[in-house]
Amino acid sequence: KGIRSTITSSRFVVAVGGRPTSLDCEGGELAISSDDIFSLTDEPGKVLCVGASYISLDCAGFLAGLGRDVTVAVRSILLRGFDRECADKIGAYMADHGVKFRREVVPKKLEKVLDNKIKVTFSDNTEEEFDTVVVAIGRTADTKNLGLESVNIEVERSNAKIPANYEQTSCPNIYVIGDCMKGCPELTPVAIEAGLALARRLFNGSKVPMDYKNVCTTVFTPIEYGCVGLSEEEAIEALGGEDGIDVYHKSFYPLEWTLSYPRQDHQAFTKVIVNKSSQKVLGIHYLGPHAGEIMQGYGVAMKKGITFQNLIDTVGIHPTCSEEIVTLKVTKRSGLDATAGGC
Repeated sequence: KGIRSTITSSRFVVAVGGRPTSLDCEGGELAISSDDIFSLTDEPGKVLCVGASYISLDCAGFLAGLGRDVTVAVRSILLRGFDRECADKIGAYMADHGVKFRREVVPKKLEKVLDNKIKVTFSDNTEEEFDTVVVAIGRTADTKNLGLESVNIEVERSNAKIPANYEQTSCPNIYVIGDCMKGCPELTPVAIEAGLALARRLFNGSKVPMDYKNVCTTVFTPIEYGCVGLSEEEAIEALGGEDGIDVYHKSFYPLEWTLSYPRQDHQAFTKVIVNKSSQKVLGIHYLGPHAGEIMQGYGVAMKKGITFQNLIDTVGIHPTCSEEIVTLKVTKRSGLDATAGGC
């Protein structure tokens, strides 16, 4: 607004968040972001979602659910950073419910053609026309105009995020929280909790750091996915191999799905990853209805260091999906059928 002022302080906190990363190709300005999709004044028509992030898949899922023709362009894998097995199940479910996937391609050119359509040329030189192109390939921190270079703070080249250790940057009296911090999950509740934890450490004598790993997350794809803790791949890496973990898993039909034959093409799924030596639960994963509601309570248990014995000693509420998590018995290692039976 043209107003300039000077502020002097013993500490500063950078919490500027981020903005959707734009499409870096010829004609990229023709694409809209996930921020824009709810502001459209016209029917989106045939839609291309660029990216395999949870935002891209969320958008693809609800647009397909509204009956739109939807394609997702996937550069490499779905839901990078999430559990591979669960991500693949989400992809299969979405494909069977009308979402098309173009694998191992990215747009290299967008251009306007007849009837206001957008012709997309992909990296494999194939072409297709769409009415709307939605780009959801991540977020770039809004740090460009902060002048961080004047205090010797370097940002990441790819996304302008600020590296930090316990929210403290390379300039000791400047801190960073939220989406603009490297390695921070891009979730509003995480930023809020990180800010509270930082304030307690700075001004209330606390020594408790923010826990960025045991954060409950839900992906609101057509089959919802909730998780907390480590993925199977992360657990294998942390424990030095598959022999260090046990993976208890189960496929099942939620009660509400049994009333509709079309919903029985796929099953819900859950798995719990356990440290084989200590029996501490390392990760809990669930695919099915109401994933966010189910996972939130398990997040408390994970913060308290729940063991697998604690989990299976818990009496389930029948007939619920969450009950399937506390009645797990079959490990992947056993090779036994992990499909749940009926009542």
